[in-house]
Amino acid sequence: RCVTGAEDPIVLYVSGGNTQVISYSMGKYRIFGETIDMAVGNMLDRFARVLRLSNDPSPGYNIEQAAKKGNTLIDLPYTVKGMDVSFSGMLSAVKDVAASGKYSSEDMCFSLQETVFAMLVEVTERAMAHTGRNEVLIVGGVGCNLRLQEMMQAMVEQRNGKLHAMDDRYCIDNGAMIAHTGLVQYRHGFTTDIADSACTQRFRTDDVDVNWREA
Repeated sequence: RCVTGAEDPIVLYVSGGNTQVISYSMGKYRIFGETIDMAVGNMLDRFARVLRLSNDPSPGYNIEQAAKKGNTLIDLPYTVKGMDVSFSGMLSAVKDVAASGKYSSEDMCFSLQETVFAMLVEVTERAMAHTGRNEVLIVGGVGCNLRLQEMMQAMVEQRNGKLHAMDDRYCIDNGAMIAHTGLVQYRHGFTTDIADSACTQRFRTDDVDVNWREA
C-alpha cells in the first residue's frame, strides 16, 4: 500500500511459499481463499525442473519466457474449490504430458500459465464480489509475472476497478517486507524485546494482529 498507493485492496499473495487471497478486516488480514496443497511458486519451480529449465535468473521467469512462444492450449486440471485452489493434480498431469513427448516445452509452459493464472483470477474476482472492494494488489515473487498481471488487469477493468502490481524489487525480497512491517509497528509504539522474539515458519497471515492500521 505504501509503494503502490492502494487504499483497501484485495491482495493476491503468490510466492514459492504462499498462495492466498487476503484483505484487511477488523484488525487482521483475513484469508478468503488459499491453496489446499502446494504454493503456486513451488509448483512452477518443480515443473521447471521437469523441463530442466535454468534457475538463472529464476525458474518462474524462464517459464514465463518459454510460454510466450507457445500457442497450443493443453487441457490441464482446473481445480477451484469454492475460494480455494489446488495445484498438485495439475503438476502431476503436466509431468505426464512432458513424459509423453507430444508437446513442446513452450506449449506446456503456455498451458500451465494460462490455467494456473485463470484459477487465481477467478478466486480473486470472487473475493472482490464478496467484499465489494474494487482494488487488487498482487504481491509475492509470482506477482512479477507479466501474464498474470495482464489477465488480472482484464478482469479488474471489467469490474471498473484498479490493479496495483508491486515493484519487482520488493516482490522477491522477504527481508524488505519483514523490515517494513517491523518499522510500521515500531512507529505505532509496538516493540518486542530480543529475549521474547522468535521465528515461527507456520505463522499464518490471519494470526497477526494488524495494530498499525486504523481502517
